[in-house]
Amino acid sequence: MKDPFNHSVAHCALASDKPLVLIGLMGVGKTTVGRRLAKKLDLPFVDADEEIEKAADLSIAEIFDRFGEDYFRDGERRVIARLMEEQKQVIATGGGAFMNEETRALILSNAVAIWLDADIDILVKRVARRDTRPLLKDGDPETILRNLAKTRNPIYAQAQLHITGNDSPHEITVNRIIEALGA
Repeated sequence: MKDPFNHSVAHCALASDKPLVLIGLMGVGKTTVGRRLAKKLDLPFVDADEEIEKAADLSIAEIFDRFGEDYFRDGERRVIARLMEEQKQVIATGGGAFMNEETRALILSNAVAIWLDADIDILVKRVARRDTRPLLKDGDPETILRNLAKTRNPIYAQAQLHITGNDSPHEITVNRIIEALGA
């Protein structure tokens, strides 16, 4: 039986006005799960990468090629900050967004960070479907993803919620998030 007096931060998260920000490695399903989560919670959904592309009038790959990763991360931080101020909504971020110290601090203080996680083998299969990921263009995707996971997972672990999806249907992942939020 649940203790009615044990109210965790996650339990109060859904009732709060804070946005829900999905973080995690590329290919984990932040956009797909985010859209479904938003629909189920009757909230707006926004993909930070799409907003960055609109603001810059360039693709993410073009921004990386022309201006470099540091320039991209600065723009990404500004876009995410703006999105979190607009209204309560579900925001999908790029895989590296949470690695930026300023962006991470903004998310942790102004939103509920939800780390979506999956096994590397599953991510490799998923990212093979698209060739639009700048960090994968110069090497073996599995090696790159394993290295990214080694570096990023300890940082992602700072998120308020950690949800592992693996190969389960997106709807199950969405339900796990809602359950973890205490709804």
